[in-house]
Amino acid sequence: MAARVPTYRFERDLWRGGAVRIVGVDEVGVAPTCGAVVAAAVVMRPHARRIPGVRDSKTLSAGQRDRLAPIIRRRAIAVGVGAASVREIDTINIYHATHLAMRRAIARIGGHDHVLVDGNRIAGFEAAVGPYSAIVDGDAKCYTIACASIVAKVIRDRMMALLAARYPGYGWERNQGYATREHRNAIRRLGLTPFHRRSFLALQRTLAGDQISLDLFDEVVDTFEKADELDELDRLDGHPGETLEVLLAGRPSEASAAAIAEAESILRNANETSTPTGADTAT
Repeated sequence: MAARVPTYRFERDLWRGGAVRIVGVDEVGVAPTCGAVVAAAVVMRPHARRIPGVRDSKTLSAGQRDRLAPIIRRRAIAVGVGAASVREIDTINIYHATHLAMRRAIARIGGHDHVLVDGNRIAGFEAAVGPYSAIVDGDAKCYTIACASIVAKVIRDRMMALLAARYPGYGWERNQGYATREHRNAIRRLGLTPFHRRSFLALQRTLAGDQISLDLFDEVVDTFEKADELDELDRLDGHPGETLEVLLAGRPSEASAAAIAEAESILRNANETSTPTGADTAT
């Protein structure tokens, strides 16, 4: 069955209403048992001709995504990438961490009129980002969200490849941190790294039996026990300077200078505002 081709259906309704900077947002990395969750935000030029081959990133090969991502960056008005670290995931849970990554990506766009986000409505999201529409299966239906899904996937895969070089044996360059048989067996054999999400039930089940004495929660800082979660997320949003924490999802003492520099370069390049090329418009 052929993959669904996303269209400008949702964007056109907003363009007709006078909106210009429409942001498509998608995330990658909710299900893996290690690594950061990454979100991308993309603004395309109104009525720009669609890039052939853009689909939901899950339906594309790695080679196809790697080919499309730089084209998207060149054609887009702006591209922003945000992430939430493993420490943040274990502290505020993956649900809130995912939305935090989205908000960080949107903040790097530099202003917008409306946001299109993949998935369901999010409590408190409009207060943080302004007017938005939630589109179920948006990465398959909405062109701008599909572009964001490709950028987010390429960035996160590169980050996991960096970590794989530092922690060989887990196969992260192939499984991107998902709980594949290869990854589960490696955890049983090698144990956890600082980049594993200790709050994840799948990880606890993997370790049960042969590493039952390991305290899975000894590094989780429960800062939300008595605090309002949205207020605390606002505080985190106000401190985007945790570059290393966000990029590598660990702690500065555990990251090599080369890995830091390369990861920072990946995200810095991803967050550069792009200058649209060509004058093609959609018909």
